[in-house]
Amino acid sequence: MNHFNPKSLAFYGIAISLVLVLFKIVTAFGEKHLQASPVLNNNYRLTWADNVPNCPEKLNIQQSGIYLNASLLRASSEKPVALTGIWQNQKLTLFGKINQTNFCNFPAPQTVEIQMRSAPQGNLQGQLIISTISQTLKFNATPEAAQVKPENSSSH
Repeated sequence: MNHFNPKSLAFYGIAISLVLVLFKIVTAFGEKHLQASPVLNNNYRLTWADNVPNCPEKLNIQQSGIYLNASLLRASSEKPVALTGIWQNQKLTLFGKINQTNFCNFPAPQTVEIQMRSAPQGNLQGQLIISTISQTLKFNATPEAAQVKPENSSSH
C-alpha cells in the first residue's frame, strides 16, 4: 500500500490550501467588521437634572461583553434595585422591577427602564423611565475614581 500516492497528496494539498484561504478570509472579515464592546466603569455617581428626592445616587455596573447587570443604590442602607440589560449600538439599556415603597417618591410596585448613551470623559447621559408615571427623569452618570488602597507602611 503506497501512502504517497500522487492523487492523495494532491487532495490533501488542496484541502489544506482551502482551509488556509478560508481562515485568512474569516480573519480579514473579523478584523474589519467586528468590534468588542467598550468597557464601562463599575461605579457611577448619578446627578439628576430635576431635583427628585429619594432617587438613587449610585449606579454599579458589572459587564460581560454586551450583557450587563447593574444595581441602583442610595446612600442609606436600602436594598439595591437590581437591573439587567444590554450594550448595543452605543446605547445602554437596563430593565428591572422595583418593589420598594417610595422609590423616587413614586408609588410601588413599578418597572423601570434606564436608557443611556456614552458622553465625553467616560460619562453617561441617560433617562429613567418609571412605569407608574409619564415623566422621564434625566440624569448624568459620572464615573467614580477607583479607590486606591494605601500601602501598609511599617517602620522598624
